[in-house]
Amino acid sequence: MAEGTSSIDDQLSQRFIELDPSGYFLIKLDTDVGELVAEHYSNDVDERGRATDPETGEVLACRGGGPRQPSTSFRGRTAKELGIALTEADAPLPVSRLDHALYLGRELQKAEACLKAGLPYRQD
Repeated sequence: MAEGTSSIDDQLSQRFIELDPSGYFLIKLDTDVGELVAEHYSNDVDERGRATDPETGEVLACRGGGPRQPSTSFRGRTAKELGIALTEADAPLPVSRLDHALYLGRELQKAEACLKAGLPYRQD
């Protein structure tokens, strides 16, 4: 990354982000079959903007929370294939906010690059 652009990205990462009421994703690599995996987890968003469990109403912990089961998983061999599945499939779509879709696109590109290079992937 060119000098100066990392500080721009760092600044932009500090802004307030509204959560997607459609849920969130955990992106992983399945290196055994050469695929990207996007696990979708449903959530609600409370009046304070926090993600809550749709069944219990409890605020979801960022760290140390109990294991949750994904509501669905999406797989693809490329970021483009998986991105299209997330944004152009039959309704209801698992992404309802443009900023969330852009974030997922960036992460899927990064995950694809790691998959091709044989490197570990870590989601930001």
